[in-house]
Amino acid sequence: MLGCVVVSRGRTFMKANLLKLVGVVSLAGFCVGNLSAQETNEVELLRKEIREMRKHMQEVEQKLERLEQKPPAAAAKSEEQKKLEEQLAIELAKEAAPGNTRPSTESKAPWSPTDPIRIGRGGTYADLGLVATFAAGGSTANDIEGGTQLGGHDPNQRGFTVQGVELNLQGAIDPYFRGNANIAFLLDSGGETRVELEEGWLETVSLPWNLQVRAGQMLTDFGRINTQHPHSWAFVDVPLVNGRLFGEDGLRNPGARLSWLVPTPFYSELFFGIQDSQGGTASSFRDDHGGGGFLGRIHDSGHVKNLGDMLFTTRYAASFDVSDTQTLLAGASAAFGPNGSGADTDTQIYGVDVYWKWKPANANAGFPFVSWQTEAMLRHYQAGAFSEDLDGSLTLDAGEPDLNGDGLIDSVPRETLTDWGLYSQLLWGFKKGWVAGLRGDYVTHTKLGEYETVYGADPERSTRWRISPNLTWYPSEFSKIRLQYNYDDRDGIGVDHSVWLQFEFLLGAHAAHKF
Repeated sequence: MLGCVVVSRGRTFMKANLLKLVGVVSLAGFCVGNLSAQETNEVELLRKEIREMRKHMQEVEQKLERLEQKPPAAAAKSEEQKKLEEQLAIELAKEAAPGNTRPSTESKAPWSPTDPIRIGRGGTYADLGLVATFAAGGSTANDIEGGTQLGGHDPNQRGFTVQGVELNLQGAIDPYFRGNANIAFLLDSGGETRVELEEGWLETVSLPWNLQVRAGQMLTDFGRINTQHPHSWAFVDVPLVNGRLFGEDGLRNPGARLSWLVPTPFYSELFFGIQDSQGGTASSFRDDHGGGGFLGRIHDSGHVKNLGDMLFTTRYAASFDVSDTQTLLAGASAAFGPNGSGADTDTQIYGVDVYWKWKPANANAGFPFVSWQTEAMLRHYQAGAFSEDLDGSLTLDAGEPDLNGDGLIDSVPRETLTDWGLYSQLLWGFKKGWVAGLRGDYVTHTKLGEYETVYGADPERSTRWRISPNLTWYPSEFSKIRLQYNYDDRDGIGVDHSVWLQFEFLLGAHAAHKF
């Protein structure tokens, strides 16, 4: 009778688990429907784990059926039957253990490059992942780095560029926090290696009222592109408006962020952030720009003296299902903080963004799909009064700048400079693993500043537009190859043509990207 009871309970338990598994598969399918092609790595990892779990459950079910077909004898059971019952009891106990989502050892599939490289176990662990991105190509421009290419992770020279080798660690710290760190290794056009901490933060997981706090080094929640790491971009390089208003490294700094998931029938979230406002990762704020001129002024980064020296940001994002096959996400962002051009000058940046995606109900692995994304930004920059006669000696001595090289002492008044720009990109996943894209960029200003009126348009504010078609192939879930052409038109410089071939691979696990 014991054997029958074990079998009966085992089958009942297995059916319950299979129903749970169906629920997991359905939830995974829903999540997959809301991911873009850039998120294929995480999707494939989840699918693999589900397949392994399903296979294991089927094996246990078959063993139970075989045992049920053999009624236990009235006499003592054979040693073989006792061992089988003990093995089944152990396996059922493992399946019932809280938090167990891994298949047993005997059904474990061969290791894959997208499997998590895990340190630790249980409620405290870290998954390791590495993404390496490279580019090869050339341009007719003489000023590729910082000229046609504004981003620090953009291709920076003719020939080959190491756009970034990024090490990611993410996992559970304890029942109250999770952590994430992104460490990037880059090579500049001079061959010098640079290491930068892109992100390193902890985040709460158990606060009430749909609240969440993040603290540490982090990308500022402003728009869509600024919060993404380069390997998740749909194009080889950063959009012009992001590069011009946020600088080559994007907008990121140490600080804290509070987010609130608003209890509405649709996704709705509010973000409030406070961060340091100085350094190269806050280009439009208190960055000294290496001691050189920026917008006709010499800047001072300074130090935090009070709350007014901090950078404040806010963002609201909402997502709607337009239909069973279409999703729309819209957001608005703002950033406020002091800049280094004067004692009491500040910067205000505003932005709006829209993301739309269509994917049919019968899509396979996320294909086919069509997505459209647009961001527009406006910057009001209070530029302080400035004179090249820094010490009042009325001579350009060795310690004083000559910004335009005319040998004369120049002065500019306090004024507000307004710049704006936008980009719009369209992606078409026309076949599994293949995505065609087209992006248009435009940046300009509302009027020339006093410095520009006398000495000519500042390249940091000149009107410019760019058209970039590309084609991306994903041979598997952990690699991609992308070909892109850029047509650049810059006022005062002319037209330049660039062609870049990008290739990338992923090892281990990587944190999922936002929809």
